[in-house]
Amino acid sequence: MAPRPRPGILDIAAYVGGEAALAGVERPLRLASNENPLGCSPRAADAFRCQADQLHRYPDGAASALRKAIGKAHDLDPDRIVCGAGSDELIQLLARTYAGPGDEVLHSRHGFLMYAIAAQAAGARPVAAPETDLTADVEELVRLAGPRTRLVFLANPNNPTGSYLPADAVRRLRERLPGDALLVIDAAYAEYVERNDYEAGARFVDAGDNVVMTRTFSKIHGLAALRLGWAYCPPAVADALNRVRGPFNVSAPAQAAGIAALADREFVELSRRHNSYWLPWLREQVAAAGLVAHPSVGNFVLVQFPAGNGRDAETALKFLNERDILPRRMAAYGLPDCLRISIGRDDDNRRVAAALADFMT
Repeated sequence: MAPRPRPGILDIAAYVGGEAALAGVERPLRLASNENPLGCSPRAADAFRCQADQLHRYPDGAASALRKAIGKAHDLDPDRIVCGAGSDELIQLLARTYAGPGDEVLHSRHGFLMYAIAAQAAGARPVAAPETDLTADVEELVRLAGPRTRLVFLANPNNPTGSYLPADAVRRLRERLPGDALLVIDAAYAEYVERNDYEAGARFVDAGDNVVMTRTFSKIHGLAALRLGWAYCPPAVADALNRVRGPFNVSAPAQAAGIAALADREFVELSRRHNSYWLPWLREQVAAAGLVAHPSVGNFVLVQFPAGNGRDAETALKFLNERDILPRRMAAYGLPDCLRISIGRDDDNRRVAAALADFMT
């Protein structure tokens, strides 16, 4: 007899990240994980290096200085901020804290894969709500929210589709959910959004007790390797999460780099301007090649390929790989006819556009 995981664990389809390597290629063009093509703030890198002689020390378990820096940068109460090893950990902590066997966790059909995984790991049942035009549908989410719904995850903007819900739609969703359901707004790509009707989520957290906003340092701050995220919560939710999280869940180098990254507003603005120029440029080039480039407010483009005739997504993936380019497969998200391509550096974007044009010729 061997130890066995509890029921449901082996039913989980393990998360597989974007590919980062190609056989025989020393440095492929990595455009599969929505990383910041400009790297990270030089100040953050310096702060990380300065921790090298303190690696024998435990970090501040409360991440006090980091929470204070986040609060100052976003005008939020630090006591209502919980830090984690990436927003992934916070998603899992929320599921463990608020859902369990017999409960349901609701998310949109093409939302981040970790929502369903976190629900299943907690013993709850994930429920996928249909989308409209690859966008979360408030009416469908409300329709499927029932007495067993404990959590509703909303990626806004959504990965991998690039779509978003305006503030009025999120407000309607919050107001129409069951009172004991917690709405989690995953705003990992918030810094890239340039729409007047967008709200990252803090206003909804302040409006009541049933909304949490999660954020990350992995995207515009370029600290994906350090695994650093945070959540802004109602006081009772912050208290609950602090009871179940690991006592030293955020490393000291990550905390130091995060504080420095927040202080370097010039780097954040440079990253935003880079994306503002190249995102529409790449969408235009994709369309010019005869492909569908779905609207996106993130730092990536979801490209749809035609079925058959040697122009499908899998054939395109092989073609791009042969040119040492790594986009992201989308079959796991229910989008087998699509590839997601992150915005890269100037020459990277030109290289991808040229490769897609050649593929479609």
